[in-house]
Amino acid sequence: MRLRTAVSAIVFFILMPFVIYLGVTVMGDRKYYLVSIIIVLLACVPFFVSFERRRPQPREILTIAVMAAISVAGRCLFVVTPGIKPVTAITAITGFSLGAEAGFLTGATTALVSNFFFGQGPWTPFQMFTWGMIGFFAGLLGKKGMMQRKIPLVLFGVFAGVFFSFGMDIWGAISSTGMFNKEAYIAALGTAFPFTIMYAVSNVIFLLLLAKPIGQKLDRLKQKYGLRF
Repeated sequence: MRLRTAVSAIVFFILMPFVIYLGVTVMGDRKYYLVSIIIVLLACVPFFVSFERRRPQPREILTIAVMAAISVAGRCLFVVTPGIKPVTAITAITGFSLGAEAGFLTGATTALVSNFFFGQGPWTPFQMFTWGMIGFFAGLLGKKGMMQRKIPLVLFGVFAGVFFSFGMDIWGAISSTGMFNKEAYIAALGTAFPFTIMYAVSNVIFLLLLAKPIGQKLDRLKQKYGLRF
């Protein structure tokens, strides 16, 4: 458990932000495919460490792949509503049920794959990291068993909406000035405020609608096939 915690902390809070920083500064935002692939590979490290001394079963990896595919399909389905997407909810539900590492991997993979439809760009690594961290935090809360009630789901939906908007506004500030600037960041936060509200409200709605049915399906899969995350 100590090894798993240490590896996750180093990868998610040190290595990934450093890779994104290098992508913005050294690579000048032009190597976003390379940065995106590195993020996915780094996300796999804590996931496999979480299995400790045994190899993950193909069905365990397949479960996460299916959740990512559902998340991608949900984003494409709501293509006409930019601020209303079920991605955050599905990523969070995966984290609640399958753990923090699986939640991060689902969120990061969803951003990378769905952007083949929505458009890849320097914003992709930021989306991968932001959605991934939402799944990671959801996994930590899921361990406590507190996400079975409506009030915690509502609060997490609001938090996730604000977190995603604040995280992506970092990219907004960098894209407008070429480097991170506090004044540009504050301006981006103000401009994105209506979308932040929209993100938060849609997250709450999707979590209340999907958390119970999808969560129950994942719990049954874990029990039936002995899946261990």
